[in-house]
Amino acid sequence: MGNALPVIICDDSGLARKQMERALSPWNIDVTHAKHGLEALEAIRAGKGELLFLDLNMPIMDGYEVLERIQTQDLPVLTIVVSGDIQPEAHARVRKLGALDFIQKPIDIQQLSRSLSDFGLLQELAPAAAEPLPSVPRVSTPVASSTLSPIEQAMALNCHYQELANVAMGQAAALLAQLIDAFIELPIPSVKLVEAGELEMAMQQSISQSAFTTVCQGFIAPGISGEALLILNGTRRDQLAQLLDHHGEVSEQVERELTMEIATLLIGAFLNGLGQQLDMSFSQSSPKLLDALPRRSSLTGRGQPDRILSIEICYRIEGLALSCDLLMLFTEDSLPTLNQLTSHLS
Repeated sequence: MGNALPVIICDDSGLARKQMERALSPWNIDVTHAKHGLEALEAIRAGKGELLFLDLNMPIMDGYEVLERIQTQDLPVLTIVVSGDIQPEAHARVRKLGALDFIQKPIDIQQLSRSLSDFGLLQELAPAAAEPLPSVPRVSTPVASSTLSPIEQAMALNCHYQELANVAMGQAAALLAQLIDAFIELPIPSVKLVEAGELEMAMQQSISQSAFTTVCQGFIAPGISGEALLILNGTRRDQLAQLLDHHGEVSEQVERELTMEIATLLIGAFLNGLGQQLDMSFSQSSPKLLDALPRRSSLTGRGQPDRILSIEICYRIEGLALSCDLLMLFTEDSLPTLNQLTSHLS
């Protein structure tokens, strides 16, 4: 058996890096992990990677910047992008920047094998048959401990929730990009636990600002309930109509309908992407515009200091002063089910 091929896996998610390494375990490789683009470039220059698996949305230096540096500095590495951003424009951009291929998250071993075979890389990645490499061990998460509360378990699984959100937001962005024929700039999802009172104040502030339009939609699944809030910032009637290719007068009613269309698409696509990963289906209530904070909500106003799992995603439409902030809010009593399902992703 020949020497192991040096491979770099670059992703800000430790879970995603471990999943990628597990997918590569049938081959003879020497893996280096990088948490962001700058670490990946340093590893390439140190000779630690002839093949790079690269995420796009990362802190410090994202995947697009890494590809630009590799191209301009003629660094000796072959790159395959592995991302939850499935917009056709994202595919086109990374290929233009020199990426060999684009693999969608969550990683699929058959798709990975086809990609490696298409570019002749399987010949370089000698199978580890003589002495099989062990599978990447599953992470023993603190969730298994009965001494931790659901809140503590959720905090321990923060990176798992972030990776779930990363994949789901990519699917939602792809649908929005198709609808409005524009490129959606994706952020790193923010996952945190917030107090119900803190959320109520933030909601009230959003609703009171005339520049913001807020849509609310409830959702449920077995053992899970919550609400989605979509906050449109910088919306103007003419701009919204142009984005959605609406012709004719844009009355207040038409504006509401267009706003509901975007909200229904983004929330539904995110829940669908999340459900696919957790192997469950979500049911949704009818969306509604929030002109005032409801006197009683499924998330706030229940007379108890509940904590809420908040996943926040700020979609930006390239070239426009228009953004969509999506908050997926899960009740505290949803955490045992969510934690159990999410911990199995390790």
